[in-house]
Amino acid sequence: MLLTLLTIKMSNIDKNIESAKSIAEANIDKRSTRQTQKLNNVSLNQTLSSDLNLSISNDDSNTKVTRRDFMVLTATSMASIGAVSSLWPFIDSLNPAANVSALSSVEVDIDKIQCGQAITISWQGKPVFIKHRTDEEIKEARAVNLSELIDPEEDNTRVKSGYDQWLVIIGICTHLGCIPIDRSGEYNGWFCPCHGSHYDTSGRIRKGPAPKNLEIPPYQFITDKKIKIG
Repeated sequence: MLLTLLTIKMSNIDKNIESAKSIAEANIDKRSTRQTQKLNNVSLNQTLSSDLNLSISNDDSNTKVTRRDFMVLTATSMASIGAVSSLWPFIDSLNPAANVSALSSVEVDIDKIQCGQAITISWQGKPVFIKHRTDEEIKEARAVNLSELIDPEEDNTRVKSGYDQWLVIIGICTHLGCIPIDRSGEYNGWFCPCHGSHYDTSGRIRKGPAPKNLEIPPYQFITDKKIKIG
């Protein structure tokens, strides 16, 4: 009887041990499953993080390229503007000043210049003589033999056709740049007081050190009463 009871208790103990073992194994399996899930989650997170970082890196790379291109374009534009700005003073200096442009030509009303009278006007900083010649002065100038002239030149080539009475000359002696005096000298034209050059009524050099006739500026008749010099 005692032996039977002992056998039953031992059997119950074995069952309890087996049950405890099963419970322990089940707990171990649950823990293992949880750890596996955690590992999988960690791996997934790492993968997602890696992909995200890669995407961000690519975006940054594209952004960097875009910014670099923009900076290069901006720098090039600024350099071009700077080059033009630095050259502008030189370019602008090649243009004539406003006062020079204004004096490049001048219009003169000759209606009030009496016959035999001469006036002096300024053109590009030079004195210009405008002489209303008399018939006698014209005849005298055209009666001269060219062989007698230091700088041979016909009178009719020094005036505009149809305006023989108007002589327009630059009032600077061709010797050393003095200003001759009107209606003076041996030839009733102009006389340079500096070194004694004599010019006739056509402004041609007749005597003295001057090598050339008085120069004629570019001019034209706008009307019978007005001329434009320059």
